[in-house]
Amino acid sequence: MTWSTEPVVIVVAPTGAEVTKEQNPHLPVTPEEIADEVVLSAMEGASVVHIHARLNDGRPTTDPDVLRRIAELIRQRCDVVIGMSTGAEVGMSQEERIRVLDAHPEIASLNCGSMNFGNELFDNHPGLIEALAKRMLADGIRPELEIYDLGMLATAGRLIDRGLLEEPPLYNFVMGVQGGVAANPENLLAMVRERPRLGEWTATGIGRHQLPLTTLACTMGGHVRVGFEDNIYYGKGHLARSNAELVARARRIAEELGRPVATPDQARRILGVAHG
Repeated sequence: MTWSTEPVVIVVAPTGAEVTKEQNPHLPVTPEEIADEVVLSAMEGASVVHIHARLNDGRPTTDPDVLRRIAELIRQRCDVVIGMSTGAEVGMSQEERIRVLDAHPEIASLNCGSMNFGNELFDNHPGLIEALAKRMLADGIRPELEIYDLGMLATAGRLIDRGLLEEPPLYNFVMGVQGGVAANPENLLAMVRERPRLGEWTATGIGRHQLPLTTLACTMGGHVRVGFEDNIYYGKGHLARSNAELVARARRIAEELGRPVATPDQARRILGVAHG
């Protein structure tokens, strides 16, 4: 592994499915609020958005009309790569999760295994994983392989071997979830080393792990994800005021390490995404 000076892709995950306004009053919920946060984040260096939709009362939804509305509001004002979550909310049905793809994002998450997720079960049945992979392949949607532990890399490898994923694959290493792989340098090195095929990768650190993993990923040549879905604090006991605040810090770290932040068009090229 060599030090990288290539552009770094900053992904912003502004909302998620679990965080509430009671936890952070700055959480964006409505399509308009989410779009506003994404535009501000793009101004600070984000080139990709990872969207979860909410109803106006804050409940998660996978309604394609709501997702399309969010994407339209974003695209009216900036050109970030539109990604959406098929993980949705823990406990949602397979039908609810698959219909996310009806909104036609450029990138969609593909979770590569089931796991204990905090005190809940995040069920990703092999049949669902295969159905999502086939649909994304048919629709030209770029899968982002969500990897929560080393065993999920083996699942990704089997999907590649069966021709259900185009190469090179795109990985997102989610670290620090209670029930998943611990967020530490040794485990990130192992994740990168054990990829079944070479491909671009992003590190997502949960909670207090977001900042050190952002720094480590930039050093190692990877890309980074920040935002309220994963972390609502700027520092210990200090709530972040916006997603853009977290993005701006990630940009400063990358630039100090000699890596410029990617533009949306550069991000599409780097991540292998066709223009939406």
